Amino acid sequence: MATTDDDHPHHAGLAHDLQILTRRQMIRMAARAAAGFAVMPVLASCGTSDGATPDGGSDNGDGASGNAACAKIPEETAGPYPGDGSNGANALALSGIVRGDIRSSIAGATGVAQGVVLTVSLTLVSSGTCTPLADHAVYLWHCDRDGNYSMYSAAVIGENYLRGVQVSDAAGLVTFTSIFPGCYAGRWPHIHFEIYPTVAAATSGSGKVATSQLALPKSTCDVVYATAGYAASVANLSRITLASDNVFSDGATLQLPSITGTVEQGYAAALTVAIAG
Repeated sequence: MATTDDDHPHHAGLAHDLQILTRRQMIRMAARAAAGFAVMPVLASCGTSDGATPDGGSDNGDGASGNAACAKIPEETAGPYPGDGSNGANALALSGIVRGDIRSSIAGATGVAQGVVLTVSLTLVSSGTCTPLADHAVYLWHCDRDGNYSMYSAAVIGENYLRGVQVSDAAGLVTFTSIFPGCYAGRWPHIHFEIYPTVAAATSGSGKVATSQLALPKSTCDVVYATAGYAASVANLSRITLASDNVFSDGATLQLPSITGTVEQGYAAALTVAIAG
């Protein structure tokens, strides 16, 4: 737990600082050392640079510490619009669903999702050891700029954009080119994903090993939502926080990607995602 200037005993010395290191931080440091990652000095590991707590994430979603220590990504709901065959529509059965650019519809549908470009990169690793996981398949989907989900929402029920599958390379990396999703009423801006052991398992919608969501940082949302087409997102975002969101209220540190870029050039979101494997 973070301390304030008033309650931190600055003069207690190194022994005290070592004692306040949490059990989870010790586990994370040990995992990084075992995997060959550089381990920062003990005192530097006691906090994050973005205001997020080690276990919970910042209240407003600014910045992210990510999943660098290979703690397992939280399991989350796929929501009512998964498009994986579990609730009606099945994008995974569509020809061409294995693709990197998910902005366009496929298999006879012709719609193209409009919005600020967002590239999403996920690096899959084994929890605890940080070993990269190659040849796993990630199915990623999210709402469009207006908060609609293709294949479900009335306005875009005939489209299947913003859904796609990618296979991780030798470094565990998958990358999707998409658009920044809007914020709809009642939910923090987010991106859904499922992980499968193989692409064959993904396209058959069977054997998934993880389901989770990315929480998008508020500072970037504020900038994007000030652009044309995102007006409704401004009001919706003002009524929700990470702390009140029904998915991220128990902590989002491991689900907040780092984001770089600009509205003009597009944004890039990156996160290390650890799963059992």
